[in-house]
Amino acid sequence: MNGKSNIKFFYVGIAIALLLAVLAPFLASPDPDGLESAASDVIHGSKLSELEDSKPVVSSPMADYSIEGLGKSGEVVAIAVGTLAVLVISLGLGKVFNKKA
Repeated sequence: MNGKSNIKFFYVGIAIALLLAVLAPFLASPDPDGLESAASDVIHGSKLSELEDSKPVVSSPMADYSIEGLGKSGEVVAIAVGTLAVLVISLGLGKVFNKKA
């Protein structure tokens, strides 16, 4: 692959990731995920409720993949921002660790 096709592949990947970010809130299941289901099998119900009601040590800026008060559009924005943040961090780390000697 040459440089132009690598860049094209990169942009297509970003477009697909952002498309998934936009569609995810509408396609996601409202049922609990596997981790929550497994926790409910292992931890007694009252203890699980207590854990869910407790305050986090560090609060998340976009808890539960959403921005409070914006509904589905808040979910789309939160997921898109998270996707772009991971991309930027990955590119930055790639540049740091890919320095040629």
